Amino acid sequence: MTTTRTDSVGRLVERVNSGAYGLVPAAGQIVLAFTTSQAVRHQGRSGRYRNEVLSLRLGAAVGSCAVEPGALPSGALDDCVGASVAELLEHPLLPVRIAALDAFLLLARPHTRAHGARPVPIPAGSTLARSRARARAVVGLVPAEARRVLVVGVVNSLLEQLRERGTAYLPCDLKGGRTEWGEPIRTEAELDDCDALLVSGMTLGNGSFELFAEHARQTGKPLVMFAQTGSAVLPRLLGDGVTAVSAEPYPFFWLDGGPGTIHLYGGPATAQGDGGPR
Repeated sequence: MTTTRTDSVGRLVERVNSGAYGLVPAAGQIVLAFTTSQAVRHQGRSGRYRNEVLSLRLGAAVGSCAVEPGALPSGALDDCVGASVAELLEHPLLPVRIAALDAFLLLARPHTRAHGARPVPIPAGSTLARSRARARAVVGLVPAEARRVLVVGVVNSLLEQLRERGTAYLPCDLKGGRTEWGEPIRTEAELDDCDALLVSGMTLGNGSFELFAEHARQTGKPLVMFAQTGSAVLPRLLGDGVTAVSAEPYPFFWLDGGPGTIHLYGGPATAQGDGGPR
């Protein structure tokens, strides 16, 4: 008997396996697996960040999933190279499954206008200038009438943009700590104390995404995703809890100072931005 998945990502995997996206997961072989580690402290900012991302190459597409620094087992890359997408969608590690799904969907549904994407250029510049530019585009996806936004995965440039437009926010991150303005960062999401959600794609990789998607489905609250993790996955979940997506496939804006592009889906049709890091 076939069991129907009740979670958003599970339903998406079922569609992938059924051939709904025109490609066969068993035929797609991962040719390259790599990790990208990053530490940053923007000039003029007090906070430091550490990030690590698993990326898988499938043809011309690179799918990615963030992981906690040092958490990925040493053999994970070897597991991925030469494996089919179908095999990796059954891998015991959730980040591997998400990166494989992301690579498959980016190959099947690249970020083009034909597939619903609105490109937004990110100009060359310093890490902070690019972070702020990206943040303007992302926050533009949050409805203007939102009074208090739950921000999951604290990015100070996003909080800065919300502050500038006079929108209250509740910062939430598993690491806790404080924002650039000394505000305590909650480690548990207080879903009932907000009227919109702005959530990192990293929640796909740590298994918490469905909590926010289900809350959005039940309450009708806007759920805006900003995604390096699962940049091709989340646009396919529009209407299934997700309201809008800022999609940023590899290579990410923080890897160099040159111009780049992010891709917006859903949200206000006039949402604009001119670039953006953390």
